[in-house]
Amino acid sequence: MEAMSAVPALESALSKVIDPEIRRPITEIGMVRSIEMDDAGLAVIGIDLTVAGCPMKERLTSDVEAAARSVDGVTDVRVELGVMSEEQRTELKTQLRGGKPEPVIPFNEPGSMTRVYAIASGKGGVGKSTVTANLAAAMAADGLKVGVLDADIFGFSIPGMLGVEGQPTRLGDMLLPPIAHEIKAVSIGMFVPAGQPVVWRGPMLHRAIEQFLADVFWGDLDVLLLDLPPGTGDIAISIAQFLPHAEIVVVTTPQAAAATVAERAGSIATQTSQSVVGVIENMAWLDQPDGTRLHLFGEGGGERVAGNLTRTLGTDVPVLGQIPLDVAAREAGDAGTPVVISDPDSPAAVALRAVASRLSSRRRGLAGRSLGVTPVKR
Repeated sequence: MEAMSAVPALESALSKVIDPEIRRPITEIGMVRSIEMDDAGLAVIGIDLTVAGCPMKERLTSDVEAAARSVDGVTDVRVELGVMSEEQRTELKTQLRGGKPEPVIPFNEPGSMTRVYAIASGKGGVGKSTVTANLAAAMAADGLKVGVLDADIFGFSIPGMLGVEGQPTRLGDMLLPPIAHEIKAVSIGMFVPAGQPVVWRGPMLHRAIEQFLADVFWGDLDVLLLDLPPGTGDIAISIAQFLPHAEIVVVTTPQAAAATVAERAGSIATQTSQSVVGVIENMAWLDQPDGTRLHLFGEGGGERVAGNLTRTLGTDVPVLGQIPLDVAAREAGDAGTPVVISDPDSPAAVALRAVASRLSSRRRGLAGRSLGVTPVKR
């Protein structure tokens, strides 16, 4: 193939290279600066990184080289890296925001079909974050585009449970979230030094959640999961304001004390006009070697919460699933790989995958959303 005729073929090959952070073709987001090829078959590809010191530059370089070498007539490849100008970055941010120059919460935009689930609990220690991480991993493994916002500002644990290290890449005032197990995740834990507490009051919490929703490039998600802090405080109220279409999933244990408090987390829907999808009963039992079940925390907590919320809210609130105690789930969380991935046949993983399937298969309603239809007068 002649050098001139090879350029369109090279461009076509590069269109299949996906930026690891933005998850769009590099040709689409303006990263390909130049494409040249000499008569000897040397392809010289100019790539502009979004930021200096891009953590994915080695992967991008290897992907570009592989794509270029797949073109007939290419004998060698040289990738020349540069950095986008401020003007280029501004254009890219506007493009990623759908043509809007200023940050917006994409999940409230007309036409957004992202299902938003707020994973809530009445008290801490019921395994809410473990449930959130595993639901996200199970949905992503089924091919859905999933994001997790760790809204538990004081008790963040999502980065460790997903094995996320480092901070999001900053594109000016836009953040590109780290991706682990095909899950986009953001947490205040990515910005706080190890062991340092977050000591914030209401207005700062409100602003942090707003920034995580508007300043992060989430892309076109199928599902966004929010790991809420326990209770019905400032953050739960902020989420209701920022994401009025979010649906609440209540996590409890069978224990009567936990179940009673969990009802309060679900009952917040009476004041926020959100809906409660259902209840997950975690730590439901411990399977014994002889096949029996040991109910360490009692029985019936999930059913009790679901029944009381059904009566309070006037709509059906089912028990979505019962998750047994499982050492594999704890070990997987500590290792940064959710049990639905590391040990998919374990009792907890089977139950969690069933709940994830149930949530992801629910139809997404169009209530309150623009259909893009204009009435015609006759």
